[in-house]
Amino acid sequence: MANDLILLAQVGNWITVLVDALWLNPVWLSKFASVWAVPFWEAALGVAALVGFCKLLNWAQPKTAAVAFTTAKEATGQPLFFLILGLGSIALVMFAWVAYFTFGEDVKVVKDSGLTLIMVLSILLALWTASVSIADEIDGRTALTLLSKPVTRRQFILGKFLGILIPVAWVFIILGTVFLLVIAYKVGYDSREGGIGEVDEALRMSTMVQVIPGLVLAFFEAVVLTAISVAISTRLPMLPNSVVCSSVYVLGHLAPMLVESSEQRLELVGFIAKLLANLLPNLDTFNIQAAVSTGQIVPLQYLAMAALYCLLYSTVMMLVALIMFEDRDLA
Repeated sequence: MANDLILLAQVGNWITVLVDALWLNPVWLSKFASVWAVPFWEAALGVAALVGFCKLLNWAQPKTAAVAFTTAKEATGQPLFFLILGLGSIALVMFAWVAYFTFGEDVKVVKDSGLTLIMVLSILLALWTASVSIADEIDGRTALTLLSKPVTRRQFILGKFLGILIPVAWVFIILGTVFLLVIAYKVGYDSREGGIGEVDEALRMSTMVQVIPGLVLAFFEAVVLTAISVAISTRLPMLPNSVVCSSVYVLGHLAPMLVESSEQRLELVGFIAKLLANLLPNLDTFNIQAAVSTGQIVPLQYLAMAALYCLLYSTVMMLVALIMFEDRDLA
């Protein structure tokens, strides 16, 4: 038995080394796939993962899935969803021709700006959907009608949360595909404008692969903020929800820096900074725009740890949402 475990561990290490070798050296992809096919492969994998998740949810929790699919259908049918996709696509395409005056570093600026734009648009969609789908339904007594059926409050909250994540995932898949195409075009465009000539296809490939982890981590951050928004929506309407989530977004990125800057200085400031860092999500974990913009590959181990942190914090916020919604008077 011990020998089998040792052999299994060795095989796992070999697989990890192989995957890391391929992941950290994306140039090899250019030998097997067209550079312009990478964004569509990314979109296909995203759609397959989303469909597989929906199928699994429908099999494991049919009632929760029914609430989630209804929420997602309502969100994707609203004008705001198409407005975000349209404006986001136009803005991403415009990034390819904007002059940034960065002396050859335009691609880095496009990477950072595109990731931030996609994340902010998805968070805005999540905030609006959470407020309309939860707070307005509670105030309008629609939630009471739904809960009069064989649907528990736990299934209602969890279904709303997962239903909000579905259109958010669609935003990342669609805008992420446009973003990767823009990156591939921008690399060649800057090369031609700089008088270098046609760029190597392997460089386009590696540049796009470097951006994909940034999209994944941005999605994780959107999931965390969506969970916070769902919890707040059980008690507060849209405007206070937006203010609180905006504050969490800012402080979640600043809290680690406040802790570092307050060390060995004012004790009160250090205590408040550490308190915020422990209570609020450490959103700086998902902020790797600097690494992506400078062309560094994010290791798979880091993505796995970020996914685990996202799952744990979102679970905690769902528990908070259930506690806040459990004694809410809906009549």
